[in-house]
Amino acid sequence: MYTRRAILWFRQDLRLHDNEALSEALDSADEIIPVYVFDERVFRGKTHFFGFPKTGKFRARFIIESIHDLRESLRARGSDLIVRVGKPEEVIFELAKEVRSSWVFCNRERTREEERVQDALERNLWTIGQEMRYDRGKLLYYTSDLPFPIQHTPDTFAQFRKEVERYVPVRQPLPTPEKLPPITVRLEAGDIPNMHDLRQETFEPDPRAVIAFRGGETEALQRLHHYVWETGLAAQDKEGRESLIGSDYSTKFSPWLAQGCLSPKQIFHELKRYELEIGPKDSTYWIFYELMRRDFFRFMAKKHGNRIFLRGGLNGETDSEWANDWESLQSWIEGATGVPFIDANMRELHHTGFLSNRGRQNVACFLVHDLKINWQMGAEYFESLLIDYDVASNWGNWNSIAGVGSDSRDNRCFNILSQAYRYDPKGDYVKRWLPELGDLPPGQIHEPHITYH
Repeated sequence: MYTRRAILWFRQDLRLHDNEALSEALDSADEIIPVYVFDERVFRGKTHFFGFPKTGKFRARFIIESIHDLRESLRARGSDLIVRVGKPEEVIFELAKEVRSSWVFCNRERTREEERVQDALERNLWTIGQEMRYDRGKLLYYTSDLPFPIQHTPDTFAQFRKEVERYVPVRQPLPTPEKLPPITVRLEAGDIPNMHDLRQETFEPDPRAVIAFRGGETEALQRLHHYVWETGLAAQDKEGRESLIGSDYSTKFSPWLAQGCLSPKQIFHELKRYELEIGPKDSTYWIFYELMRRDFFRFMAKKHGNRIFLRGGLNGETDSEWANDWESLQSWIEGATGVPFIDANMRELHHTGFLSNRGRQNVACFLVHDLKINWQMGAEYFESLLIDYDVASNWGNWNSIAGVGSDSRDNRCFNILSQAYRYDPKGDYVKRWLPELGDLPPGQIHEPHITYH
């Protein structure tokens, strides 16, 4: 009897709940071979323009943990995860020949490096008569449900939101399969590499970190349950989300969303269930708002392609004062600019790989508008360091701060000192990350150069 066999290529969709590629593979094939490839270019390579390490230690460990969790979940359901290190377009092609599969299922990515890999694999598969099947794994909304084609997506978030949020339903998340077909072909499962294997520095988490992020779907769903049901934090007001210290001032879902350990549709419908109990709240709406903005950046990346990475961004405008100033950039990276609020945020990023949204906006604004440094340098540093790096969101937000995005209201420039006094009035956050300023009184913490008589 002929066995219809499919390879399921996990990418940034490291979960079993609401995984469309998994669901489609189960509907189409008798046997599924789940595969994850640690792409050597991602874990050992450099960023495109300025040569930062492409994946820093915080994100690398988070991904390793996520793969361990995914393998355990697959094994608990009768399957396994085949793990390899190399180039996916080569590794999966060789696996497809070896197991004589008919298809490779995966969730489609929409930015240049990821597209280049999936396109190369698709071309290789064509040579042996096998097919790529693409699904959607990142979005809250399905593109087919939108009231416009992607190429006509509004270029401002306000207009996008106006046309989408009231009229486009968010589909129910797909269920997690209880059992999966076993792998019958003889394949080495492969060892999951450790940090040393990926040429990454091992580290102990900084005790000052807002949360001990651990990768994987299991942790993601626990965090969702904790935030919505155990603590009721989903009902906290918007002002509470502008804090800078602690685990619960914001959802902290972003690392799991970035690696696809958590589905945005799962979050949305969990919030809707919560609202049925407590009634609609502005606080729950703002979580939905951020998920919708995340979709918007992804649609912009799909619509405008590589322009999001270019110096002139989506509007093609550049500032002649922007310099590739490595010396000033290094001061910014090290948290040694002399501006306590900026330096504290940059130290947190350096030591933890995470930063509040408020902190990200301020340090980016300072780099672009005060230091007059090419914004692409900051974007690539974030790409390297952030535990929750997401291509479209990172570059879309930097486009906005630099004023090269599509929205006429972009080019956000903050008064850093007023931001510091507003969001860290007693200087607790600055003292946390700049202990050398710990003896200064609250009124002087943000302006230590001022002497009071």
